[in-house]
Amino acid sequence: MALVENRHLDILADDRRAAFRHAGLAGVIVVVCLIALWITGFFDAQRLMEGLPALGQLASEMVPPDFTRWQHWIKPLIDTLAMSIAGTVLAVVLSLPLALLAAPNISPNAAVYHICRVVLSALRSVPELIMGIIFVAAVGFGALPGVLALALHSVGMVGKFYAEAIEHVDPKPLEAARAAGAGPFQVITHAVLPQVLPQLADITIYRWEYHFRASAVLGIVGAGGIGFELIAALRVIRYDQVSAILLTILACVIVVDAIGAWLRKQLK
Repeated sequence: MALVENRHLDILADDRRAAFRHAGLAGVIVVVCLIALWITGFFDAQRLMEGLPALGQLASEMVPPDFTRWQHWIKPLIDTLAMSIAGTVLAVVLSLPLALLAAPNISPNAAVYHICRVVLSALRSVPELIMGIIFVAAVGFGALPGVLALALHSVGMVGKFYAEAIEHVDPKPLEAARAAGAGPFQVITHAVLPQVLPQLADITIYRWEYHFRASAVLGIVGAGGIGFELIAALRVIRYDQVSAILLTILACVIVVDAIGAWLRKQLK
């Protein structure tokens, strides 16, 4: 009886220690967040109050939205949609081989694993806008630099998510396939991909939704699409057209998100 009671007390003590650790960690996170807000000037109430009139003036110039040029936005919107699809396709094609090599349970050796992880980290560390500027300088204006920028940046993100999904597959089918004499390619096609295909499809659709929004921004640096029309309206200080373009982009994003939700439902 005493042994059971001591065990119960030990469990309670462990729970209290775990609660204190979690509370301490939460406190540290809150302090770090507050410090970050302070460093960035979020608590400068005077500065925020002084900016309110400017925001009010800007908002008044954006209302009502001017849709008179809507016919000129159709082709850029189609270009933006095409950029998002092409960038996603290229990203998937490049990400899957790297993800297989960057997953520790599939990678042939530690050197290949670490090299692929570094490549994925390097690609996702460069923002799309920077890549867009580089590719615009290399291949000129238009949708092509946007596609290349979206694809290469997304390889870093998509490859990481793919690799993590592959890393957490059930190891038993892999062991069974290897015990039966299957080669590396057969292990991947028969034991790995059947387990992770729903997750990979989900990641891909989410990335396509993101690509549509990102491709609209890339037009600002000359990579084509509706973003080019947006920056043109900003340059001539036509904020009523800016608001109209933003509302148009919002409507397209809602449609793209709805299509993505439908695709995810169909793939389950």
